[in-house]
Amino acid sequence: MFNESRLFWTSSMALCMSGIANALRANAAADLQRTYLDPIDKLHSAEMIGTVLGVPFLAFAITIAISSPLLDIIGMGLLLPLAPVLVAVGMLLMGFAGEIATGQGAYNVLWIGAAIAGVGWGITETVMNPLIASLYPGDKTAKLNSAHAWWPGGLVIGGLLGVAMSDMQLGFQMKLGLVLLPAIVVFIMSLGVKYPPTERAAAGLSTGSMFKELLNPMFLVLFCSMFLTAASELAPGQWVDLALSRTVGMPGILLLVYVSGLMFLMRHFAGPLVHKLSPIGVLWFSCLGAALGLVALSYADSPITGLLAATLWGTGVCYMWPTMLATSSERFPRGGALLMGLMGTAGTLSIQFVLPEMGSIYDTAKIRLAGGDAAFNALEGDALNTILGQAAQESFRAVAILPAILLVVFGAILLYDRSKGGFKPAKL
Repeated sequence: MFNESRLFWTSSMALCMSGIANALRANAAADLQRTYLDPIDKLHSAEMIGTVLGVPFLAFAITIAISSPLLDIIGMGLLLPLAPVLVAVGMLLMGFAGEIATGQGAYNVLWIGAAIAGVGWGITETVMNPLIASLYPGDKTAKLNSAHAWWPGGLVIGGLLGVAMSDMQLGFQMKLGLVLLPAIVVFIMSLGVKYPPTERAAAGLSTGSMFKELLNPMFLVLFCSMFLTAASELAPGQWVDLALSRTVGMPGILLLVYVSGLMFLMRHFAGPLVHKLSPIGVLWFSCLGAALGLVALSYADSPITGLLAATLWGTGVCYMWPTMLATSSERFPRGGALLMGLMGTAGTLSIQFVLPEMGSIYDTAKIRLAGGDAAFNALEGDALNTILGQAAQESFRAVAILPAILLVVFGAILLYDRSKGGFKPAKL
């Protein structure tokens, strides 16, 4: 009735496209800053490009929160082909911002382009998560992990392409425009195929029953937990290049590419783990690995220890995002696309809270370790790098408390499930 394989691969490639776009955008950030923002305000251009890079995450969160409850009304067949169009348009707007506007207007175009790309990314997850849950109702966790393997896969592809294009001295406009290739592929794959209704719609449940699930106490626990699981993965991932390059003796971005490759491989093997441990069991062990990995990263001081710590952290956070989405769908299928969408919103918004806090911990530590504002301002060379490295390590150590908290939360859910005879996915 439905071409499950094609729909699965279309969803996976759409997420891969978004990962490629994110990696290429980050790779082109310095060029965008120098070309378009330094002429506007050189003193604050770093803050401006940082704001632009954060816009896709905010747009993602808003898009998935708004479009998820409307998915059954609008339809997957309309939304999924729209995603690659928006991602490509957004990236091209960013690349040619200077040709479209001048001065402050170029910054506005960058902001708008980043937002449009973020909306495309948000639409991708709005559709793919309930789509895969509908196609594989008896194997949600394994299939969602396999599909979400293509997000880190896209980061690896985009990151390596960006580095290669830099080595070939190809301009940032070509880098950003490269996303047209996967966008065209995804657009073609998404056309001419029949899409299933969501689980909730197929079961004939009303929209009102979907919204009632928001009040389920267990969902509220998982919703709050999603902030912490995502923060354990996404915030350190965004911070690793800036923070660790001074301490591990290698570019931190290489650790991130390595971890992304590790996650790509491991997410394809989630099925056996889930069947042996249960989804919450997988999340408990994930939090243990993430907490220990973040502590290990805070002490890493060489390429070898950095690689080992990154392996532990990457193994820990690997299954968190897709397993949290699958857990929501398995426990609350009446909540349909709405609850899965809100889980994604919570995960992405966590960056807005945790990254600034990591920065604050970093700034406070560097001044304290130096002996005050004046002493820090007087530091130069190796002495400065030593202080900054120690401050970066403290910021990672502080974040380790987030997955550690969830050891208690998920442990309590495991005990609750065991008291009920073990976890069994809810059926509609």
